[in-house]
Amino acid sequence: MPLSAERKAAYFDTMKTLMSTYSKCFIVDIDNVGSMQIQSTRLALRGTAEVLMGKNTMMRKCIREFVEENPDTPIAQLEDCCRGNVGFVFTNGDLGTVREILESNVRPAPARVGSYAPTDVIVPKGPTGCDPGQTAFFQTLQIATKIAKGQIEMTNDTHLISAGDKVTASQAALLQKLSIEPFTYGMSLKKVYDSGSLFDAKVLDITDDVLTAKFIAALNTISKLSLALNIPTEASVTHSVANAFKAILAVTVELENYTFDKAEIYKAYLADPSAFAGSGGGGGGGGEAAVEEEAAAEEEVEEAPPAVDMFGGGDGGDY
Repeated sequence: MPLSAERKAAYFDTMKTLMSTYSKCFIVDIDNVGSMQIQSTRLALRGTAEVLMGKNTMMRKCIREFVEENPDTPIAQLEDCCRGNVGFVFTNGDLGTVREILESNVRPAPARVGSYAPTDVIVPKGPTGCDPGQTAFFQTLQIATKIAKGQIEMTNDTHLISAGDKVTASQAALLQKLSIEPFTYGMSLKKVYDSGSLFDAKVLDITDDVLTAKFIAALNTISKLSLALNIPTEASVTHSVANAFKAILAVTVELENYTFDKAEIYKAYLADPSAFAGSGGGGGGGGEAAVEEEAAAEEEVEEAPPAVDMFGGGDGGDY
């Protein structure tokens, strides 16, 4: 049933208000998403974002009118996004937070005949609960089975459906027999609009750690190229200084009449390597020797006889 003129006008006012109020929005795909699931998503986003659904023709017309009223607005890009079963989620908050809410609100769903699988479906091995009379059904699907305890048991994990394949009647029937709901459906993020920029939702996967790793990799590449081409840059200057120091040091250690402060320790090591070896171990050995000497001194003190006679008779006479 088409909308009345009053409801269309109210819808246009609502969408224009949202486009004026919010600077960010998600373009979401709502294939296989029910009305109750959309309503629960609205409740989860309350106070953070606004969800707007509608016919593509109405949304495109509303965007065109908004652009005519605001010629300098970059929101005209959203018109091309109104293709397929899509909706808008407007927000001024953090895009990552809104994304988490949208992606967390998913529902399991059975495999419907003729639908395209969003993910791979792998049926685990084990008892199926089907009686032995249904063995031919599994053989049709080329699934290895055996009879155990009066029921059919799958002997191996079976890759039943690949992502992107159309679900056949036999595959849907098998999953229904096994009470498996392999798919989960929710609002799928397609595009992100942020202050005039429109980009793919995958860009939100880029974190600070990813950017840091990419920057370091690029810096290393520039440094290698600079060193190979003998062109100094800020990225390679530290390596150039280190290489220059090594070259000067290699010449200095061969000269007897010339040196500099940083080269002294290297020349001293080459002149007498033994002076730099075992300094830590020697100290430890000296400590053990001192302990042994103290123990020996204590034993000597304990074994020494008394120096005087307690009764004053140093000559051992009778009293």
